[in-house]
Amino acid sequence: MKHIYAFEEIREYEKHQDVIQRFSERLDEYQLLLEEEYALVDKPKGVVWTSAEAATSIFSDLPIPAFTNKDTIYITPDVKAWRKLFMQQLDGKDLPHIQRFYEQLSENHILTILGHELTHHSDLFLDEFEDEREDSIWFEEGMCEYLPRKLLLTDREFNEISTIEKELVDVFTREYGNRSLDEFGSNSYTASLSSIMFDYWRSFLAIKYLVENRFHNNVNLVFEEYHKWDSEGRKVSLTEYFKLEKTSL
Repeated sequence: MKHIYAFEEIREYEKHQDVIQRFSERLDEYQLLLEEEYALVDKPKGVVWTSAEAATSIFSDLPIPAFTNKDTIYITPDVKAWRKLFMQQLDGKDLPHIQRFYEQLSENHILTILGHELTHHSDLFLDEFEDEREDSIWFEEGMCEYLPRKLLLTDREFNEISTIEKELVDVFTREYGNRSLDEFGSNSYTASLSSIMFDYWRSFLAIKYLVENRFHNNVNLVFEEYHKWDSEGRKVSLTEYFKLEKTSL
């Protein structure tokens, strides 16, 4: 992949140069894993490294400074900007231990966001990434959260983010929990950040539950069942097929 740098000033690039280098090296390793194990065939053409402001106001109007546009990944390497964003998703709720976690969020966790965008390009997902996706958005988004976290984080880091996001789901369920996983993104990116992230938290936890509890830590078996649901004609929603509707994640 090509690496493109889109900063307004050279000093802004220089400030993040070391982080970009570390991320790029580990992304190469993760890409190789996806190619060998998870059907990454058509890789993105490049990564555009930019500021959080440019990512969310020039290259897109999305509130999150990491996304894929056609065959290019856009992301900010600004760890401080990511920490600030994740603090905002708490909506001012009194959650001091979670606040401390995001105030000290490690580079590793930011790296998994880059990994998330790359994972979208796996051919194991049924729907074309650029097309209108129905029925299984939560599955793809949840798997794109799960795989890079499982493969790039330490066990401690993985368990910690799992615990944090489980608590956040519990906290925000009163506000957002009446919608199904199958309605992922139904209130669009005009909603509050916590509402947007609620769908990601639940999707990650659903995939984690399927992999670790129902399919004995075998990600490939989960994908096989997902493909079976599709080949049988998607007769029910994917959450119903996986019997997740009444499951406490």
